[in-house]
Amino acid sequence: MTDNKNSTSMDIHAILDHLPHRYPFVLIDRVISIELSKEIVALKNVTINEPFFPGHFPYHPVMPGVLIVEAMAQAAAILSFKTMGVKPSDDSVYYFAGIDSARFKKPVSPGDQIVFNVKIDRILKGIWKYSGVARVDGNVVAEAQMMCILKAIDKKES
Repeated sequence: MTDNKNSTSMDIHAILDHLPHRYPFVLIDRVISIELSKEIVALKNVTINEPFFPGHFPYHPVMPGVLIVEAMAQAAAILSFKTMGVKPSDDSVYYFAGIDSARFKKPVSPGDQIVFNVKIDRILKGIWKYSGVARVDGNVVAEAQMMCILKAIDKKES
């Protein structure tokens, strides 16, 4: 692991450098702060232009809860890559290994700004466990426990 220096923020260019995701699936717009090996605070600006709103729901646009949890996992991935001092590569994929205790408290709508607070609970045998909370205007909209793992890609199977 790298030293425990804190980064104050990351713009979208640095985020794209630390996530394998690309449009339309990048769900983090800015990292506000990182404490390596501990915690990340990141945000997503939710706009009416999101590709999921025309179908979810045309008469009352609501961000799907599963995408809120995915955004928490993307924040967790950034924290993990920064903590390990590595960047995503074509040789590996950062997978969800589990989601527990996911709760959705309030709907997220166009115009909202979601602030994600994700903490590393533990790392054991390459499995990273996190606690995540998503807030809009200081109010909890979602929370979940997540597990992720960095797996090597077997190029022979491709």
